[in-house]
Formats: sequence, C-alpha cells, structure tokens
Amino acid sequence: MERKFFTEPATYVGELSINVTDLQQAIEFYQTVIGFQVLEKTEGAARLSANGKTAILTLETPENVTGKERRTTGLYHFAILLPNRAALSSFLEHALKQGVQLGAADHEVSEALYLSDPDGNGIEVYCDRDSSGWNWTGDQVKMGTDPLDGDGLLAEEHKVWSGLPEETILGHIHLHVANLEASEVFYSKGLNFSVVTRYPGALFISTGGYHHHIGLNTWNGEGAKAPRPNGAGLNWFTLVFPNENAITETVKRLIEAQVKVKTYPEYSEVKDPAGNTIRLVL
Repeated sequence: MERKFFTEPATYVGELSINVTDLQQAIEFYQTVIGFQVLEKTEGAARLSANGKTAILTLETPENVTGKERRTTGLYHFAILLPNRAALSSFLEHALKQGVQLGAADHEVSEALYLSDPDGNGIEVYCDRDSSGWNWTGDQVKMGTDPLDGDGLLAEEHKVWSGLPEETILGHIHLHVANLEASEVFYSKGLNFSVVTRYPGALFISTGGYHHHIGLNTWNGEGAKAPRPNGAGLNWFTLVFPNENAITETVKRLIEAQVKVKTYPEYSEVKDPAGNTIRLVL
C-alpha cells in the first residue's frame, strides 16, 4: 500500500455508513467473514474498525428499514484496501474456507476479490500493485478486467488470516449514478477530482494520481431513481480533505454552482446529482 494516495495533499474516501436490515447479523458477517473489530455499538448502529481506533464502516438499522432495492442509484461496492498481496492471499484462503461466494478480477493496477454482505451490499477486498508499474497514457491510467490468478495468489507466502491488518483502509467507493455527464461536472468541477479512466457507462476519478478513489457508473440505467432513505444500502460516505482551506474552497465552489450544502460542527454535507450523500471532513 502506498500511503501517498491517502495523505495530504490527496482528497480520498475515509469512511462510509450503510443501512442493514439486521444489525446483529451484519455485525457477525463483518467480524467473521471480513475481519472487522467492533469499535462502538448502540441499539441501532455499530462502528467497525481494522485497527481498533479508526472507524472505516458504520452499520445502521433505520426505523422501518426495508430491503435493498434493485436498479437504483447508490452503492455498487465499497473497497477495502489491504496493505499487501500477502494479506490478500490470507483473506482469499480464509474466504474459501468460510464458503463465501467470490468474484475476482485482475485490474492490472490491482488484484481484487468481490463479495456481498447479507443485504446485498457490494464489497471489494483488494491490494494494489506498485504504482511505478501502472500504465498511463497522458492523464488516463489503464485498468483491465482480466481473470485473477487465484492459484498464484494463494501460493503467495502468507500468514493464517486473523482479521483485517491494522493498516487496512477504505481504498475507494464505486457508486451507481443517474447521469454520467452531470456526475462528472459535480465531482470534477465541484469536488476537484480528475477523471483517470473512462469505460462504457462508467468513469473513474481520483486525486494525486491514484487509479481511482471513486467509481461512477450508470449500469443500473440512465436516470435511475434514488433508493428509499430507510432501505438497505449506502447511507453516506466521507471525503477526507487535506486542510480546512480545501474544504472552504470546495464548499464555495459548490454553493456557486447552486449545490445545497449543509454545515455541521464536524463536517459539511452535500448530495451528488444522483442523491448520494457525501460528508466533507478533515
């Protein structure tokens, strides 16, 4: 893992909150299968951590919670970035022993495993290849979707899985949106992200030369509606800014673009054009 993509001056995804229909079932899944620790638990929510200090994921069960809707905007998957290939090898071995249904891909910039939680929330667990080997053409990075060499990954020397390594972070988030053009304007002009890869129906954006901090797609259909706020799925995610001035300038740009910004003591909150809620934090 290269920390330069997740420290100043980069802006990156830090934490997310998802709604789940059964909090205890979700906690057990995220502890047993994914390897999180419970940092804090209340009647309707739990904050999860890899290092026992910093929350990466919050699980919430809103009043009158409903199941995940199909073909809406919202969460495609959130991606847990492991510190190295050995850790991904450990996780793969563990997941196979757990009988978890996995997807897998070699993206050239990274190796990734895919699964879903009991509510159908998408999860990616991945490790990056060294950025010195990423293939850039101008300002566009090459990301493929090739078969993963699972046998080669398992053959990587590794320890027996004992939960997420302390260095684990949230690497990126991938969202369903209603319109790519409107989303590109919002994230690039409003939030100052750069488009680094374009696919049919999708684009990938980042700061600081990362392969992507956020993925955006219209694979649930152009003009897809926003999900119910009490449904299983994305509640909010944070973007971590390098300093107060960066947030101030971002909020100013958003207001000038007539985007509604709510300000709270610890964060400012906006919605993207698809209705995905973003908290701007330090």
